[in-house]
Amino acid sequence: MKKYPKLVWSLLLDVIGYVSFIFPPFDFIWAPLSGYLMTKLYKGKPGRIAGIIAFIEEALPFTDVIPTFTIMWLYTYTIKSKNKA
Repeated sequence: MKKYPKLVWSLLLDVIGYVSFIFPPFDFIWAPLSGYLMTKLYKGKPGRIAGIIAFIEEALPFTDVIPTFTIMWLYTYTIKSKNKA
């Protein structure tokens, strides 16, 4: 997937994660699903680590405000890209 469509998906998935503020039981479904989607959206070891972090972040109460998918996009396309240069 290209850079900017992945950003749109990341933003959308972070917004979906905010649903648990309105409907807290949604976390029981969203926590494992967000971890799985993170590993599919971002491949390799960084994606697996981010998937674990996404699962934990969604499973813990009051941490849903962290935009995990967007942070991973920033890491992939800004931080990691600068380290290669």
